Formats: sequence, C-alpha cells, structure tokens
Amino acid sequence: MALTLRGLAADRPLGLRVLTGDAALDRPIGWVHPTELTDPQAFLEGGELLLTTGLALDEETSPAYVRRLVDAGVAGLGFGVGLSHDEVPATLVETAAEVGLPLLEVRRETPFIAITRAVSRAVAADEYAMTVRIGKAQQELTRTAVGKGGPAGVLRKLAKLIDGWVLLFDHTSAEAAPTSAHAHAGSVREEAKHLRSGTRAFALDGEEVVLQTLHTRARRILAVGTPEPLDTAGRHVVNAAVSLLSLALEQDLTLAHAWWDLRKGAADLLAAGQYELAFGLITTVWGDPPEPPWAMVALVGAPAQRRRVGDALDGDSSLFFAEWGSAMLVVGRSGGDVLDRALAAAATVPPMYAGLADPVRLEDFEVGAEQADLAARAAEADGKPLVTFAEHSARGLLSLIDPVVARIYAENALAPLRSHDETGRGDLVGSLRCWLEHHGHWDTAAARLGVHRHTLRNRIRKAEELLGRDLDSPGVRAELWVALQA
Repeated sequence: MALTLRGLAADRPLGLRVLTGDAALDRPIGWVHPTELTDPQAFLEGGELLLTTGLALDEETSPAYVRRLVDAGVAGLGFGVGLSHDEVPATLVETAAEVGLPLLEVRRETPFIAITRAVSRAVAADEYAMTVRIGKAQQELTRTAVGKGGPAGVLRKLAKLIDGWVLLFDHTSAEAAPTSAHAHAGSVREEAKHLRSGTRAFALDGEEVVLQTLHTRARRILAVGTPEPLDTAGRHVVNAAVSLLSLALEQDLTLAHAWWDLRKGAADLLAAGQYELAFGLITTVWGDPPEPPWAMVALVGAPAQRRRVGDALDGDSSLFFAEWGSAMLVVGRSGGDVLDRALAAAATVPPMYAGLADPVRLEDFEVGAEQADLAARAAEADGKPLVTFAEHSARGLLSLIDPVVARIYAENALAPLRSHDETGRGDLVGSLRCWLEHHGHWDTAAARLGVHRHTLRNRIRKAEELLGRDLDSPGVRAELWVALQA
C-alpha cells in the first residue's frame, strides 16, 4: 500500500509536525520533490510531497504560492524551518488551511534527504509488493486456465482477485462471476454498443466498470466491475486474464469445430451406407451408438442455438447427434425418451422447432433424417414447437407450398367469391368447398348443405362465372381445392 502523508507524519524519527490539512492526510505520496522555485508547476506531475525552505517566499508571496501548488495537484507541502525562516510564514499557514492543503513543518535537524529516503523506501516496497501481487495473480490465472477450470474458472478467479464481479459476453450469451453479476448484463450490453475495440470505462450503480474486447475471432467483451477504480496491479491482472481467456476460447472454438465436423462425418457415413466405418468411429470417440431402429429428431434454429443444444446433449452416451444441413439431428433408440431429451435441450435456447421421423431402420438412416428435417421445417413454418412426419405427410400437396405463398394464392383465387358472399346473397365459398369434397355429386353435396340441388347448381354456376374458370376441368378443381385448404 502506498505511503500516505499520515504515515509519513507518524514516522517519529523524522519529527514532522502537521500544521494544516488533517482531513487530507490519507493522500498517497507519489514522490518527493525538493525545490525553491516559487512556481514549480511545470516540473510536477501531481501527487508529490513538495519540500522547500521558503528561500524565495515571504508573507506577501506565500498565498499565491500555495494556490499554485494546489493547482498542480501536489499531495502536500513540507516546509523546512530554521534556515531562511524561523517559522512557517503565517499567511502560508492560513492559505493552506483555507484550501485544505496538508502542510508539514520540517525541523532543521531533519534533512530533506531523510524524508526522500523514507518515501523512496516506501515506494520501492510498494512497487515490489505490486510486482509480487501481479506475479502471483498471473500464476493463479494461468493454472486455472490450463487446468480443469477453463474459461469459467478464469472468470471466477479474476472476480476474486479484483474483489469485484466480471461478465464475459457475446451477442447471444453471457457468463458471470459471481452469478449475481448477471443483473448487470443489460446495462453492460447497452454500454458495449459504443465500444468497437480496446477499452471503455463507465460508472454503474456507484461502481467503476471497465469493458475490454478479447482477441478472438468472434466478438467477445469482458466487463469488470469494482467498487473503486482498478489500481496498476489490478489493471495488469485484468490484462493477463484477457490474454488467457482469448487463448483458451480460441482453442476451445477450434477444438469444438473439430468435434462438430467429426460428428457430421459420422452422420455422412451412415447416410452413405458405410455402417461399419461409422459405428467404429462413433464407438471409439463417443461410446456405443444406440441400437436401431432409431427415433430421429431434427431441431431447426440458428447456428448458435444448434451449438448450444449440442453442448446440452454432449456427454449423453445413449444419444448421437450431428448437424444435418442447417438442422441438428438427434438419434436415439426407438421407444426411448429421445424426443423428450431433445425438446428439453432445445427449450434452453428458444425458439427452436422440432420434427420427429417415423421409426427408422439402420439402412433407412438418410430417409429418416430427411423426414425429420421436413417435419421440423413444417413446424417452423407453422410456428409449432413440434410436428411429426406423419402429421406433415398427411398435409399432402399443401405441405410442399410455402405457407405465405399459399395464403396469398388463396386470397387472390377466391377473392371474387368472398366479395360476393359479403353481400349476403349466398355462400359460394362454402358451397364450392362442399361440392368439391363430394367430387361434384349434386344430390350428396346439396343434402350436406341443406339446400335443393337446383340451388346448389345455381351457386356453382355463379361461382364459375365470377371466377372465369371451367369447373368441369380436373385441374381447375385441384387448384381451387388447394386454395380452399390454405
């Protein structure tokens, strides 16, 4: 800890006497600077203890002198008596008291060099302690990074070392240490919008928060919050953590991509019928694969969502999962709880959409994967969490048409009939639907509608007139049926 004016004044062999500025005696002393200049501002950085015998000072010049020192940001003034002045000038004492500048009387028996040595020893000890602290902190962070702790362990260790909290986040997720730091995520993300690279500091709920970008391909930012601004050692510790996190995350990312590609390769082998090779790879790397027949679930979502679902499923040896196109394919023993586990993993990163294939034999792996993928796409289009392939295939031709396109087509195709029906002069849309459902049988459709067959004939004739289409044409009937189902 840096030597303060209070600590220096308490050094009895120096015999210093505090004349003014008791409230500011806890200021740290950055250095000692003896000078007899009446305006030493150009030679000061701030934080110094200035020593003078007042050779060029008197009662008239002292007040302005004191104010210049305050403007320069000195920590305090030591005035040596017994040489040019038997006592400190009264106006100097009065002005120092007025502006709150600590003023120490230095007796003649105490050479300025003794004060310089005392401060120099304290500064050297402080710098040594800081070096030791930085070194120990870097060792602890490094051991954590290369050990089992990984990036999450580094975050916990960093929070402890700086006696604060940390957040590591990208555009989709955030990790916090301690976990209560998640409460700051919203404010920190908002402030991070102003940071492109490097460092940015801001105040948050009475604390100082420092944002620093990591040296990774994906944009990641480390946020560090502390009750007081970080000192030099603290900044070094944070910089060390940034370097270690950047390295660890890049290594994790490279390794994750390799494992991901290996899973995809195994799925490609199964689709190509290379079962022995595929099973050998899966068994060697992840353990025995589930026994066919299989339940197969496809999960549709953004790449980051699929990665996080993979992380959630990783370690479950009873399942095999891999990317299939732009979906995540989850494979398990038919009759098990594959669907429940896949949906549970997907629920952690909504919104995701699931498709379930019919039970799949080994030789039908590719067919099952395509079925699950098609069902998942249908779930996404309908905004449903799950669609089975059985449900999807039951939709027939309409399942192959984009829902938005189908809706627009239906609105345009049936607009003349709906416009007519709004006038209240008959139900042409409902009559056409019923007539087509019953394959153009007049009596059956009329009975279903509760009208006379001649009434139905008139309605269909009116519909044909408004549509300008020949309803005896099978193609026209098919098009209108699709429009009625959309």
